[in-house]
Amino acid sequence: MSSEVYERIRRNPKFDELVSKRSSFAWTLTAVVLGLYFIFIMVVAFNPTLLAKPIWEGGVASIAWPIGAGLILLFWLLTGLYVRRANGEFDDINSEIIRGAIE
Repeated sequence: MSSEVYERIRRNPKFDELVSKRSSFAWTLTAVVLGLYFIFIMVVAFNPTLLAKPIWEGGVASIAWPIGAGLILLFWLLTGLYVRRANGEFDDINSEIIRGAIE
């Protein structure tokens, strides 16, 4: 693509909308992931006995591993949510911007 096309893309108001929506969504998901991870690590650091409790009476497995596994699964789901939105809404806006720029 030529520099003229790039310039038309940058001047398109939908480009600003795309950048704003994508950034806002990405930062929100980032804050959720980092916040939950930080809370988990703080519990590990300052109250490890809470996570050392067995899942059931007399059991050996502690509640820490299902919580940790749950966090990992949640983070994967959030990644899937981002991919779904990126492949849907964000790609649609991107296509509109490109069509408008090359016409």
